[in-house]
Amino acid sequence: MQHEEISKNQGIQVISRAADILRLLGRETGGLSLGQIAKRVGLPRSTVQRIVAALATEGFISTERGDGGIRLGREIQSLAQAVSSDMRARLRPVMERLSEETGETVDLAVLEGTQMLFVDQIEGSHRLRTVSRIGEHFPLTTTANGRAALACMPPERALSMIRAEHRNRSQYAPPLSEIVADIDSIRAGALACDENEHTDGICAMGFAVADQVGDIFAVSVPVPSSRYDRVKPVLAQAIKAAIAELN
Repeated sequence: MQHEEISKNQGIQVISRAADILRLLGRETGGLSLGQIAKRVGLPRSTVQRIVAALATEGFISTERGDGGIRLGREIQSLAQAVSSDMRARLRPVMERLSEETGETVDLAVLEGTQMLFVDQIEGSHRLRTVSRIGEHFPLTTTANGRAALACMPPERALSMIRAEHRNRSQYAPPLSEIVADIDSIRAGALACDENEHTDGICAMGFAVADQVGDIFAVSVPVPSSRYDRVKPVLAQAIKAAIAELN
């Protein structure tokens, strides 16, 4: 019986260590060497090599030679896409209700690299409405969906992405400290807003959620500026109700 218990504990330990390695590779999408992985997870290189070999056999990681090093494999990516599809399916009825309650267009975007990728839309019923193209990319610091996504990240990661984007903005961009303060307020519970910042004549309000594998999805409601101030309170109430529904 004692031998069985030891074997069980060893099996759990191996799974835990494999999970640590997969999480690390999920954060370091550029790939890592065996030595880098061993150092980051605090395990002997020989132990990491055995676990990596087993994960590679199952397709969970790729060990192709080259500059990329060891990275997540196709099997993990397939699982992530399945979870992503589940999140999109979960958000779709929420988006439909938001559009029905407000009459406005509702957009869905997912964080892809350093931008938001527009992946779905419920078109509003107003004659004057905003419509974007699926597949279009949006920046992070000047859009409601981008700001909401930044607030979903760990502060260090968000700050790095804010700085990178801010360096490429014009001299008329708000100070970096102002952008960081805005993201902090969203992280504390405020709704993400874009008031004529990304596109003149269009305002937006939204929120973001992360799925089980860490992908960040943002729901935003773009509104023509001509009616934004009038509908802003109703819009905020509807979005807060949508957030409460998801929690």
